[in-house]
Amino acid sequence: MRHVDTTTAPITLHPFTVGDAERVLSGAVDPHEGWEGGYAFTDEPELLTEYVRAAREIGDPAPFGPYLVRRADDGATIGGVNLFGPPTADGVIEFAFGLVPAVRGRGLAVHTVLETLELARSAGATIARAESEIANLPARRALERAGLIESARIDDTVIYEIRL
Repeated sequence: MRHVDTTTAPITLHPFTVGDAERVLSGAVDPHEGWEGGYAFTDEPELLTEYVRAAREIGDPAPFGPYLVRRADDGATIGGVNLFGPPTADGVIEFAFGLVPAVRGRGLAVHTVLETLELARSAGATIARAESEIANLPARRALERAGLIESARIDDTVIYEIRL
């Protein structure tokens, strides 16, 4: 199943391809090209390595896997999302996201979370779950504004959930 860009003003989620991930991991592309403010998926090579491994073993996992978050008006990459899937037998799917600090305070993280929840719903999940460090107030506020509620705390991590 091939997944395409998903746009809701003001962001676009652009799914990584295996080729994209392999080029980034090999260093064949400038890791900061098109990125606003110094965050890039190359900061998380284990995520891309796992994505490539899984794709080789079971095929394209779309709509699951890594996405670039791009600003819709100019195409600048402002962060990333990973949709871990498929959903469990209980219908739970987990996701993680991160945006560059330069775009904070504009509501883009909330749009990112909302679009990720739509992806999870369309993929058959009935519950979406995300974690945040207690100290990461911007991420926690974005999750809460998108409707997720705190379901647990483990050490320095808050776990959020929403029924889809």
